[in-house]
Formats: sequence, C-alpha cells, structure tokens
Amino acid sequence: MNYRHAYHAGNHTELLKHSALILILRHLQAKEKPFFVLDTHGGIGEYDLGSEKALKTGEADGGIRRLVKSGAPSVLVDFVRGFNGGGDITRYPGSPAIIRAHLRDKDRLAACELHHDDIDTLRRNMGRDDRVAVHHRDAYEAMNALLPPTERRGLVLIDPPYEKIDEEDKLASALLKAHKKWPTGVYMAWYPIKSSTSFPRLKRALAEAEIPNVLCAELTLNPTDEISLVGGGLIIINPPWQLDKELENLTNDLRTAMRSPRGRADVSWVTPQK
Repeated sequence: MNYRHAYHAGNHTELLKHSALILILRHLQAKEKPFFVLDTHGGIGEYDLGSEKALKTGEADGGIRRLVKSGAPSVLVDFVRGFNGGGDITRYPGSPAIIRAHLRDKDRLAACELHHDDIDTLRRNMGRDDRVAVHHRDAYEAMNALLPPTERRGLVLIDPPYEKIDEEDKLASALLKAHKKWPTGVYMAWYPIKSSTSFPRLKRALAEAEIPNVLCAELTLNPTDEISLVGGGLIIINPPWQLDKELENLTNDLRTAMRSPRGRADVSWVTPQK
C-alpha cells in the first residue's frame, strides 16, 4: 500500500497512533532529564483537512471528527481542539507538531522526511525552533546515524508509508540494529491492518532476537477483508511503565466512542517484560 499522510490525515488509523504518542511523550515529560525524539517519517508536519488531497478521501470525517462528535474524553481530542484554537476541526497535527508541542526547553526533535515534495513544507511548518532539526534523509539511514542520542532518554517513532513490498523486513532489520545501538530507547512503529495476520515477520523477528519488553497494540473498526484498511497497529519496544494498561483502556474507549461493535481492540506482549 501507499500510506501518504496528506490523503489519510486524521483518519481512524491515526487515532490509536497519535493517542499513544501523546501518552508516551507525557511519560517522558515526567522526569526532569531531557529527552530526544527521532521521527523517521515526518511528512509535512500538519495537514489542512480542506485541501484537495484530504477531501479526495474525506477520511477525517470517519476519524478525528467522528471522535470529537462522540464527546468521549480523549487526550487526542483535547490536543486537536487546542491545535484548532477550540474551533472547528479544519487542521490536523502530524506527529512532528504533536512532538514539538510536548518538548521542553532542553528536549530535542529530529524530524526526517525523504520526499522532495514534502521536505520544504515540513521545514516551513516547523518554523524556527532551536529544539527541532529537520532532515532530508532516509528514515532507516537516519536511525543508524542519529542513534544513540546524547540525551540517553527518548523515543523513535517509525511511521512508514509502506510503498515498498519489503517494508516489513526493512523495518524489522532497522529496529534490530537500532535496539543494539540504543537498547534503552523507546521505539514505536506503526503498521496498517488489512488482514487477520498483520505483520507476522516483524513480530517474529523481534521475538527470535529475544528483545525484551515488546508490546503490541491493535485497533480495527471493521472485520478484516484482505483489501480494506480497517485499522492500525503499534509495536512498542521498552514501553513506559503501565503503558500496556493505558493502551488497553485507550483501545477499548476508542472502539466504543467510534461505535464499532464489529471491530477489535487488542493489547498483548510479543516478548515478556523484564
């Protein structure tokens, strides 16, 4: 598939991903020492839901706008409302915007984007901020070059467009190499769900490498049919304490708020905690 963010901003698969991102950032904020975030696929940083690309799919109506209308309490709804100045939901924050809003004075963000059409827009949307560095480079090359950070604490967010057939294997290989260089970092990788067996090679590679503390969270709003994008999943290495419980509540709350009785919410350990 080709998951270009401009077409899918604010859709139902973004709800779990960006809610979990906010929860992890809040955990990082809980300690005084500075943290570093590497966002490997930054996109353009924020999205106009009235743009031609967003209107072509209209997916925000069945995602963030539907969640807002539900009235359910949500860390993501609170953030998106604030991002829109409390008014109508016309803009949706990409992960760089969410991360930047959670940075303190000494925290850092490195946001990477490879697409030539997107990198200049990402730079403009990030503006002048000494805490933020925008890199025009390949995601997996950046993981090798920028890790481990000097801060020793932080998060690597990996959110590929899945344009290539071998993306799952490249992601697994990159995670194994990165974890070897920086075993204490938190890693969160997103993947799309179309089938009942979602990304088994990734999970198997992490299990066979005996990497501890690997959590998986999945949320689908409809049954899988091998064709439709029905949901998304997260692989999280070294999740903060009690994030598994928070994600259990989050996935169930999202499924209820989105009125998806045929959907599925699942949080489980790929490899056990140590």
